[in-house]
Amino acid sequence: MQSAPELASVRHSATWRIVRGLGTGLRHLVRGLVVAWGAGALYFSNLPWVWARYALALAFAVFGIWALWLARRRYARAAFALLFIVILAWWTSISPSHDREWRPEVAVMPRARIDGDRVYLTGVRNFDYVSERDFTPHYETRVVELSHLTGLDFYISYWMPGPIGHTFLSFTFDNAPPVSISIEARPEAHEGFSPLGSLFKQFELIYVVGDERDIVGVRTNYRGEDVYLYRIASAPEHARALFLVYLARINALADRPEHYNLLSSNCTINIVRYTRAAGQPLAFDVRHYLNGLSDRYLYDLGVLNASMPFAMLRTRSRINEAARSADSAPDFSARIRASLPAQRHRDSGSVAGETTG
Repeated sequence: MQSAPELASVRHSATWRIVRGLGTGLRHLVRGLVVAWGAGALYFSNLPWVWARYALALAFAVFGIWALWLARRRYARAAFALLFIVILAWWTSISPSHDREWRPEVAVMPRARIDGDRVYLTGVRNFDYVSERDFTPHYETRVVELSHLTGLDFYISYWMPGPIGHTFLSFTFDNAPPVSISIEARPEAHEGFSPLGSLFKQFELIYVVGDERDIVGVRTNYRGEDVYLYRIASAPEHARALFLVYLARINALADRPEHYNLLSSNCTINIVRYTRAAGQPLAFDVRHYLNGLSDRYLYDLGVLNASMPFAMLRTRSRINEAARSADSAPDFSARIRASLPAQRHRDSGSVAGETTG
């Protein structure tokens, strides 16, 4: 048994000071996160006056700093804890809704009806654009056949350079144009997208089903985003399984609204989630969140054309020039694929041909 002097020596050792310092730092970090979350929840509340939201968030943050760091009294911390519980209960009660004044590009929720081999898609977006903000809305019904679903293509669109972008899929058919499905936030008419706001139930979730001339063309030709298109090595039965998962989610979302969340329900995380649901196991990878790197992730998985270095594949997969040249042509989808590297066929492990059309 150690003597009291020996125990005192241990407590004051360098190791003990490090442990105590880490504990103190962790306590301050948790307190800071709690204050920041509460202030964020108030700021991104549904109050119509920006000044009121700002004032409430600022008041909460100031009170939290005083109660947790400056007051050094239990009643102050108890008061803060009670206030935080009230805010948390209010925030938890916020429910998503379909009944809002939406921006026109996300105003219509798509639906799918499966009748044997045929799939009837309603609310398929196919706008005619003059500019990013000047367009003629047009929604249509598409009929596709599951037996003619042959492949899967993957898009990354960058609105700015960096490791973050927007990802979406196109399902390809041998007797019909591709069907694009883009998982997005659903802003109201007065809102713009805010990544931070999405963490506080600021936006609902929508699966935009559309023609590539719209879903892809608006990004390449009007928003000025850099867009890359990759042919995925997926057997037709796997692509069909994923398509059916998407259709089920589209209908479920049309029946019951959900919130978009940057960390738990975004474009790429949901693609990974539904790929797993379709029977393709995917281990966690940080590039699921740093989704601007997801093309390299797919290349490393072996589902992209590996007959060339990744840098060359990426260069050849940028479709901006082809999309601008195709503009609103009826063969838009064929033209943006005309010079792409060949699709690697997963079953045979081979690359068929030099290019695909």
